Amino acid sequence: MMMAKKAVVGMSGGVDSSVAALLLKKQGYDVVGVTMQIWQEEAPAAAGEQGGCCGLSAVEDARQVAEALDIPHYVMNFRREFREHVMDYFVAEYLAGRTPNPCIACNRYVKWEAMLHRSLEIGADYIATGHYANIVRLENGRYAIQNAMTAKKDQTYALYSLTQEQLARTLLPVGAYAKEEIRQMAEEAGLPVAHKPDSQEICFIPDNDYAAFIDREVGERVPKPGNFVTKDGEVLGRHLGITHYTVGQRKGLNLAMGRPVFVTKIRPETDEVVIGEGDEVFGDTLYCGRINYMGMADLKEPREVTAKIRYNHAGEACVIEKAGEDKIKCTFKKPVRAITPGQAVVFYEGDYVLGGGVIM
Repeated sequence: MMMAKKAVVGMSGGVDSSVAALLLKKQGYDVVGVTMQIWQEEAPAAAGEQGGCCGLSAVEDARQVAEALDIPHYVMNFRREFREHVMDYFVAEYLAGRTPNPCIACNRYVKWEAMLHRSLEIGADYIATGHYANIVRLENGRYAIQNAMTAKKDQTYALYSLTQEQLARTLLPVGAYAKEEIRQMAEEAGLPVAHKPDSQEICFIPDNDYAAFIDREVGERVPKPGNFVTKDGEVLGRHLGITHYTVGQRKGLNLAMGRPVFVTKIRPETDEVVIGEGDEVFGDTLYCGRINYMGMADLKEPREVTAKIRYNHAGEACVIEKAGEDKIKCTFKKPVRAITPGQAVVFYEGDYVLGGGVIM
C-alpha cells in the first residue's frame, strides 16, 4: 500500500490557508499544519499586538483550525530569517530611496526557502499555502505560476520570485476557487475562521506608519528633513525625510502649489524629493535587476509580454530585452504611471508568469 504524500501547509490563521489544509486532506494528503513564528518580541503581550498573518492570535486561530481538521499543528521559529530578509531589507530599501515589497521578500525567503527546507527535513513531499494562484508545467518543461481563477484575488505578482525547485514542491489548492467559495467551504466544514476578515496591512507595521517604524529601527541614522525640488533643482519647500515618500505620491506633501503635484523621484544622496506635474509621473521605459526567470529559462532575444509594475496594476503591453548581466530593459507600448524603484516588475505571457525583477 502506497503511503500518502505529506504536505506541510503554512497556516496563517486566516480562512485561505485553513481551507488549503481542508482541501488537501480531502484529496488524500497527509497534512501537517505549520504556523511561522516571526514576531521579534519575546513577551506574549508584545507578540500579541503583532497583527497580520503570524502574531499570537494567528497561532491560536491556526491551532483551532488544525484541531477541527484533526491534523497536527506546529509552530516553526523563523525570526532570524524574517528579520534579515524582510524587516532589515525593508528598512535598507527605504533608506536608499526605494519602495520595497516586503511580502515578495517574505514569500521568497521565509515562506518558501526557509519553510520548505525545514519541511523537507521532517519528511514532507510538498509545502502548501493559501495563495490565490496556480502552478502549471509548461511545454518547455518549466514550472510557472498561473493566474488564479478569480482575477480579483489573483496573487501571482507576489510569487514571481519563486525558484523552479520551490515550485516543484509547492501546492496551491485555493487557486481554483473564488473567495466566496472558500468562505462557504470553511463554513460548511465548521472552521472557526470562516468569516475572519482578510489582513490588509504589513504584518510588522500594523498601524501602517512606515516612516515611524523605520525611525524606531535606525535610531540616530534616521534620514533628516530635506528639500522638495523640481527636476531642474528649484527648491519648493522642506520635507520630513525621504522615508516618508514614494514615487507617485500626492497626499501628505503639504505643498501649497495651487494644483495637484506628485513625487517623481527620490534622491537619497542629496536628501531631495523631486516634485512634478501629473504627466511627469508617467514613463514608458524601466530597467530591472535581480531577475528571476520562471516560465522561460533565459531571455535570448526581445520578447513582447504584459508587465505589471505593482500589485494592483492591471498590466501593460511591453517589449523586454537584455540590457546587461542580470539586467532587463522594459519598453511599454503606452506610458505607465509611477514606475517605482524597489517595486517588482512581473512579466506575463497569457495567464502565466515568465519572470520578473526589481525596478532600478
